[in-house]
Amino acid sequence: QDDCSEFRSQFEAGGRLSCTRENAPVRDASGRQHTNKCLMCAEKFKKEAQRGGGSVQRNRLPPSERTSQVRCS
Repeated sequence: QDDCSEFRSQFEAGGRLSCTRENAPVRDASGRQHTNKCLMCAEKFKKEAQRGGGSVQRNRLPPSERTSQVRCS
């Protein structure tokens, strides 16, 4: 079972997944806590991409240059 299937279509080939910053804590299979499910899946996809031989670190922006997305209801 892929608990991140809903985010796979949003995952970019460069190793990035854009997530909101909502606070909805979730734990992964190893028990590690993440801020929300999207961020958990982003980390999972990043690790998968690295295992596949691709390097996604070079595409990652430093925290000071990242923008946050706000979801309006």
